[in-house]
Amino acid sequence: MEQLLNHLRNLGFTEIESKIMVDLAEHGPAGGYEVAKRLGASRSNVYAAMQRLERQGALQRGSGEPVRYKTLKPEELTRMISGRVEASLAFVEKSLPRQDGNEAPFLSVEGDKAVLEQVTRKLAQAETEIVVDVWREEATLLREELEAAENRGVRVLWACDGPDNGLARTLAWTGWKGIEERKQGGRKFSFVIDREWCMLGMRGGEMETQAVVTAHPVMAELLLHHFSQEMVLFELEQDMGRQLENTYGPHYGRIQRKYIASEGDTTEEPASEGEEVV
Repeated sequence: MEQLLNHLRNLGFTEIESKIMVDLAEHGPAGGYEVAKRLGASRSNVYAAMQRLERQGALQRGSGEPVRYKTLKPEELTRMISGRVEASLAFVEKSLPRQDGNEAPFLSVEGDKAVLEQVTRKLAQAETEIVVDVWREEATLLREELEAAENRGVRVLWACDGPDNGLARTLAWTGWKGIEERKQGGRKFSFVIDREWCMLGMRGGEMETQAVVTAHPVMAELLLHHFSQEMVLFELEQDMGRQLENTYGPHYGRIQRKYIASEGDTTEEPASEGEEVV
């Protein structure tokens, strides 16, 4: 009983209001005199509290005399409270003054639940565009939220990596860790929402889920540039395949190795006949 009273108090009801609601739920409709007697409380305090609860919609007043009150059904009461709390939270979020100048430019978020809750909430608030760069595991977790965004007219752009596709397979930085090793450490993911809010992080593997959240314009620009360049190059390679090397010669492969080869790896392919080695 005390635990129930504590939860009612946490929802904003006073001590006497909580006791009245529990008493009426247990004994059925009653007047203020009966309730006050059972609770051992002042009749004036009980009458005043019952009138407040009626105005709030938590009690219903019966017809006739003497006046008798009854509680709502538990599901009706919780529905009413939930609607009231959600409306208040929405108003506070919208109306509370923001001191943007004092906010930390980068926020660190740790833990799978905290990261997923944060990105889910922002996906629901997206207005124009969502840019997603994730692995299949994270895409599966957030598919419903992304589909809901598309259904309300938000433009959703995907880059979905997996073990056998994605430009990350083609342009892997072998000087760091290979694909399998990186999977042990976690899967990278990033989101850019409305070209302002960004999240960049790592999930899965042996590491705890971690992410950096920011609205810094430089981070948004970097992530959007990375996404667009990766997708353009990926589509070019999908469409043209070997034609790139056939057109540009072995030097096309050297361009890749120049930037992604392991440190100290100076291996070069033999020059073609007539090709000068620089």
